[in-house]
Amino acid sequence: MSDYFRPLVQQGTARPRGAVPLGGGTLWFTHAERLCRDGTSEVVPAGDVPAGVLDRLTGARDAIAGLEMSRPHLMGILNVTPDSFSDGGRHYAVTDAVQAALAMAAQDVSLLDIGGESTRPGATEVPVDEEIRRIEPVIEAIRAETGTAISIDTRKAAVAEAALAAGASLVNDVSGFTFDAGLAPLCAETSTPVCIMHAQGDPATMQQDPHYDNVLLDVYDFLSTQVDRLVAAGLSRGQIVIDPGIGFGKTQAHNLTLLRNLSLFHGIGCPILLGVSRKRFIGTIGKEPLAEARAPGSISVGLSGLAQGVQILRVHDVAETAQALRLWAAVR
Repeated sequence: MSDYFRPLVQQGTARPRGAVPLGGGTLWFTHAERLCRDGTSEVVPAGDVPAGVLDRLTGARDAIAGLEMSRPHLMGILNVTPDSFSDGGRHYAVTDAVQAALAMAAQDVSLLDIGGESTRPGATEVPVDEEIRRIEPVIEAIRAETGTAISIDTRKAAVAEAALAAGASLVNDVSGFTFDAGLAPLCAETSTPVCIMHAQGDPATMQQDPHYDNVLLDVYDFLSTQVDRLVAAGLSRGQIVIDPGIGFGKTQAHNLTLLRNLSLFHGIGCPILLGVSRKRFIGTIGKEPLAEARAPGSISVGLSGLAQGVQILRVHDVAETAQALRLWAAVR
């Protein structure tokens, strides 16, 4: 597309004339920033946004995995790996993983995101059989204990198929459905909701000099194109979540540009997931070298995303973020 429209999001019950809802939720906007590839931009009234774009910016989002998108949700991270950047090995044993999952379910998490392959910078690929061995018994045990929705964090169709059979209800692919050509058809055939994330490169190489012509618009175009491809493959747009992929093939400057302009992505017409929890840039800016001590910075950035209409926060520190979210909602 030649022009992009970023809604200038506001909140409050008193709305001026011309205000329109953001994604069918409680936030709204009266103006948008029109961005062009040539670097120019201008603020225009919402009424000047092209009708098709405005429809996607304002339209209510469908429920995902049984979760209404009119309010924010927390996705709890559960890595059943020995080498994840923040908590590798802590939940590697099935009993430890299930205990952690049930604790998060009791702390108001809406989704449990189970991953058997680390996607930290520099991580190497895990064989399919090993990834299934890690996630399958964990998902089965969690599903036997709680009805909380389960997401499988994988790039591979065979792993997703095993996870869905075990009780998962959403596929979260950090490659944005570029790694395994069989994954999109599987999700279409099973009518499984998905999350498309943007990443430049794979985990092993993604932080080796990432560069973009325009990180904001390049990421937008990738996500928009992948959504269209999945719709063409048979998925419903209403069952697709998008994630700009903070920290995946991006410098600190890239991350901050995306975070300042998250509302642009509502123009794709899908719920937005934001995953910033404990990431390196939070440690750098917040001056905290220990990943497990980055909850305050993670929560701060997460709430900033919610103020731009993000529907799902992917987090490690569920109890702390849930408390912050309750206070944020009460003040609003």
